[in-house]
Amino acid sequence: MAQIAVAKYADGLPLYRQEAIYARDKVELDRQLMAQWMGKLGFELEILADYIFSEVKKAERVFADETTLPTLAPGSGSTKTAYLWAYARDDRTFGRDGPPMVAYRFEDSRSGECAVRHLNGYRGILQVDGYAAYNKLARSDRGNDGITLAGCWSHCRRKFYELHVAGSSEVATATVERMAKLWQVEKTVRGQSPDARVAARQQASAAIVADLFDLWQQTLRRISGKSKLAEAIRYAVSRRAIFERFLADGRIELDSNIVERAIRPQTITRKNSLFAGSDGGGQTWATIATLLQTAKMNNIDPFAWLAVTLQRIANGWPSSELDALMPWNHAA
Repeated sequence: MAQIAVAKYADGLPLYRQEAIYARDKVELDRQLMAQWMGKLGFELEILADYIFSEVKKAERVFADETTLPTLAPGSGSTKTAYLWAYARDDRTFGRDGPPMVAYRFEDSRSGECAVRHLNGYRGILQVDGYAAYNKLARSDRGNDGITLAGCWSHCRRKFYELHVAGSSEVATATVERMAKLWQVEKTVRGQSPDARVAARQQASAAIVADLFDLWQQTLRRISGKSKLAEAIRYAVSRRAIFERFLADGRIELDSNIVERAIRPQTITRKNSLFAGSDGGGQTWATIATLLQTAKMNNIDPFAWLAVTLQRIANGWPSSELDALMPWNHAA
């Protein structure tokens, strides 16, 4: 079962392909049976995935992102659009030594209410892309006034980069060139303390950021409001506060690539699998992927960890000692 789970949720090998592989070796293993096994694993492992999510929400800074997960709609024979929400933690970039981790949550919706429910009680920095639904988390009337939103400069860069590659805008090219200097600064301070990171950013990055916003505001006055360049500029200018927060807080990253790297393996698995077989299958996906991707983030062989963990659970491992079962505590 560990092999099947790792092949599907860590290596992107859907059950119908595994069925064919086993059949070549004269092993009759029906995909429906394997799906039942994965459902059972999801049920048994859910307590561990919930533990990881609880650890994620203890962080000073959390990254959030979401991606589609087509799912079969009951009785219709067609798929509906569901979502995997991802919440990642990696404190090593600002000098802490805690383990990196990611937790996925399966939902029928991309509504901001999902994020509000997932992060209920969280107090800290939430680093996200420009999706407006996350704005609800910073509203005091939601009881989440302790959340500070931080932006992702990679998302800001994308619209300018497209125009730069097309050779259609000198302003876009200048923007991309100046932004590159921000990432150069970040390379020199990765892993240092928050104070050291802020000092370096104030010395080098603050002036670059100020110049960028000056360039954008001056440009916006003299170009068509319907142009692609104006759209890119408005995206940046309207989010100026959350884009500038990294200058004053060394715990904030320049981008949200940490969670995007955690989302990418799920998009590959989704492409190969085409869809989740049911809502239960989507929940199983979120649970098992949480554990296997966290193992990979800690440079732990996901199969070795899962095989040992399933043996321990089968032998009656106490629920009071969940931390010992975490991937980051597995001996490599």
